Amino acid sequence: MKVLSLLSQKGGVGKTTLATCLAVAAQRDGKTAAILDLDPQATASFWKDVRGKDTPAVTSIQSVRLPAVIEAARDAGTDLVIIDGAAVQREIAYEAAAVSDFILIPTKPAVFDTMSMTQTQNAARQHNTPYAIVLNMVAPSGPELMDAVEAAKTMGADFCPVMIRQRKAFFRAQGEGLAVQEFEPSGKAAREIKELYEYTCIQLYRKGDANEEEQSKRLASGA
Repeated sequence: MKVLSLLSQKGGVGKTTLATCLAVAAQRDGKTAAILDLDPQATASFWKDVRGKDTPAVTSIQSVRLPAVIEAARDAGTDLVIIDGAAVQREIAYEAAAVSDFILIPTKPAVFDTMSMTQTQNAARQHNTPYAIVLNMVAPSGPELMDAVEAAKTMGADFCPVMIRQRKAFFRAQGEGLAVQEFEPSGKAAREIKELYEYTCIQLYRKGDANEEEQSKRLASGA
């Protein structure tokens, strides 16, 4: 089993949208996926209520319960756990980073949003958890994109090569309890999510059993 976290200290950067889309992508890839909703606003849980389907599973929990819930998911045969983090609350990012195999840090392409990623990066680095910044809600044009890239480079951050554009299909899909690839299967947004999912799979599975062993040690130690 692998654990992917969507973390950012900045709110409104699309963590839940990406988490739900990636969970559905995993289900379509033949994997059993579950979302752990750590956000007090429980946005992913509301999405599941609107969705009205059994899969992917979404559970709203406090971060202190992460090790126990992840172990339960492993015992139940879950293939991929996706942690939907909460903004501002630094301790949640640290606790999620401790049990993750890989972290995506979504950010909008504005320098202010990019600079707010420092604490999330620190959480990942403290636990030696691989991570990458994914630019989300990217406008069709404007100087903000290159400004964001340059600012992140100065922070020594790894970049996801897939950018997610600002598209109405994402918001319309969320409102119906769907992932964008279900709402508009042949659309550009669906293609971007497919590419992001493929990228995360490369990051999650490239280290194989060694990464599984490391995660088990973290959970056993309660780190």
